[in-house]
Amino acid sequence: MRNSVGFDFHPINKELYFTDNGRDLISDDLPNDELNRVTKTGQHFGFPYCHQGDLPDNEFGAGHACSEYVPPIAKLGPHSASLGMRFYAGTMFPQKYRGGIFVARHGSWNKSEKIGADVVFVTLNRDGSVKSVEPFLTGFLKDNNFIGRPVDVQVMRDGSLLVSDDYAGAIYRISYGAPRTAERN
Repeated sequence: MRNSVGFDFHPINKELYFTDNGRDLISDDLPNDELNRVTKTGQHFGFPYCHQGDLPDNEFGAGHACSEYVPPIAKLGPHSASLGMRFYAGTMFPQKYRGGIFVARHGSWNKSEKIGADVVFVTLNRDGSVKSVEPFLTGFLKDNNFIGRPVDVQVMRDGSLLVSDDYAGAIYRISYGAPRTAERN
């Protein structure tokens, strides 16, 4: 593993899932950050010999095949700085979010066209593999500049989601419910 930041245990099977930031100085578009899962003791996820499951390291990869290592269950974008992640075990959001993973992507510092600076939602298949990765909270990149940089996510007891932003110095609370109508006096 390399620079793993976000960790959480699957609420049912108790397997450990974690984000992993890819190394720098390969290219603007490689390697991808990763979402990984530990299914047994002693697994090796490739670093420093292989990145993103299929990219041999140009400096340390000689004599090592990427097939020798456990590939990520999802690629989260090159240099997206995938940091905090949490399983959603709340009940406030619609059913489709239960058992999925929210991942805070802090955003790239070293890409000419920045990516990340968002929160993505990962839907899992029954076997724990990834079904999809989709945007959940966006809008922190404007004209290739940051206006916010999500760091971590936390599910609250009421089922709402907190998102920390170290660029704006803020914590956002995301909730779901029936729209309110304006009161008139």
